[in-house]
Parts: sequence; structure tokens; C-alpha cells
Amino acid sequence: MFKLNENTKIGKVVLNVENLENMKNFYHTYIGLDIKKETAEEISFGAHGEDKVILVLKSVPASGAKGRYAGLYHLALLVPTRKDLGEVLYHLLSAKYPITGASDHGYSEAIYLDDPEGNGIEIYRDKPVSEWDIRDNGDIAGVTEPMDAEGVIAEATEPFKGMPAGTYMGHVHLFVSDLEKTEEFYKNLLGFDLKFDFGSQAKFFAAGLYHHQIGSNVWAGTNIPAAPKGTRGMDFYTIELDSAEDFEAIKSGLDEKAYAYELNTEKMQITLNDPNGIHIVIEMA
Repeated sequence: MFKLNENTKIGKVVLNVENLENMKNFYHTYIGLDIKKETAEEISFGAHGEDKVILVLKSVPASGAKGRYAGLYHLALLVPTRKDLGEVLYHLLSAKYPITGASDHGYSEAIYLDDPEGNGIEIYRDKPVSEWDIRDNGDIAGVTEPMDAEGVIAEATEPFKGMPAGTYMGHVHLFVSDLEKTEEFYKNLLGFDLKFDFGSQAKFFAAGLYHHQIGSNVWAGTNIPAAPKGTRGMDFYTIELDSAEDFEAIKSGLDEKAYAYELNTEKMQITLNDPNGIHIVIEMA
């Protein structure tokens, strides 16, 4: 069975937002992302001192659409070091921005919060791989325990100056409508490994030796619909490949299963929806 190579990464998350100015201020001031490009309708962000875009905000009309939909549970920004995480945490506490959680997952330490329009955010650092609980079958098991917040803050040595170079979109975690169909798609069609199976609640997928690049759960309910197009929330996310062979293998697998997609050969992009109606762009890094 085809498997993606270990250099596969999540590229960027694109959010539909109803108040672009308010969300711009949040992601720039509180999260510390640099503005890379700005128009009246769209703003792109990345880490300090880097050109790469990891988050895009797109202005959409206020729709009032509410309800349980398949889509984003949280986006997850991976910072390079525990020191960086400490500086982020101290900055958020000093700014008195509400933090919804702080966890030790065994393989990582993570801070959780929500943006002003309700999108979940995780900011985390990975522990050394030698500390991960890697099982004989390749599973990478996680836990959820309280984070040593005092220890993390103690690592901070200077004031927060924004998301440091080397920060990228470590993973996305999704509300899905059907876990079995989600596994069939991400594992058998796209070539991710199932890294941890949390029974009837969640499944976690990654390429190579990583705990997860895509999380999925049914905590919003099963058989929930995709969010109406153009409404507040995640518009799409991108999967970045570094191998033309992987790109062709995915395309061939989709063709074999007659799975619907759009191909842009000039940009080397495959655009499609997963079985939950979540929009994805697969492209070369």
C-alpha cells in the first residue's frame, strides 16, 4: 500500500472570517504572526523573518450560520523550542487573553485558546522523539495530562517578539462525520499512516515518524454536514508534498477509486473534498 514520505507537511490553513480587521489584530497582536500580504479582502500571515504563508484570513459576509458542522476543531502552530512556548504562554497570560487549556500529551506540550470567531488554536512544542511512546506496531500513543506551566514559563528568557522563525502549521484537527470513512480516505487514498486509534472517538494520522499531522474526532456528533460554503470557519487547508512521485501516486489512487478531484497541472495541485466535505488542496512544497 502507498505511503507518503516523512517530509509531507501541513502547509497552511485558510479561514473565512466575518470581521477581518478584528481577526487581523488578534493573529498579529496576540498570536504574534507577521503579516506577509494584505488586501481589503484577504490577509496572509507567517512566522517572523520568513516568507512562507501558514495562515490566511478571507473576508466573508456575516451569515449567522450556526450549528454542528464538519470542519476545524483546531489549527496547531508548532514552535521550535520549549523556550519559545514559554514566551508565548507568558505573553498570553500578561495580555490576559483567555486560555482554554494547557496539556502535556507525552509527545508534546500544548496551549489551547480560541480566536474571536470561535476557531480553535493549539500552540505547541514537540518533545524529543526519544521521549515519545512509540509502540512496536508503529503507533505513537498520546496522553492528556496537565502541562507543567511553571516549568514552561521558566524557560522564557526574553519578551515575546512574535512567532519565531521555524514556526509552522504542525497539524490540523478536524471535526468529522464518519471516522471509518475518514480513515479510508486519509490512510488508503492519501497514504498517511494511522498513528493512534482512539476507538469510536478519534483517529490520528501522519506521514513518517510523527504523532499526527491530521487529527479527526466525532465530538461534534456523527453524520454532521459540512459547513455551508463561504461561511465563517475553515475554508480549506493544504497538504504539502516534496515528492513528485507521491503526487502521482495520490492522483493514480484517486483515479483508480474514481474519487472526484480537480487537477491543476501547471501548479501541481489536486483540489478535493474529504468524505466529510472538508476542502483540501494537495500541492508540491
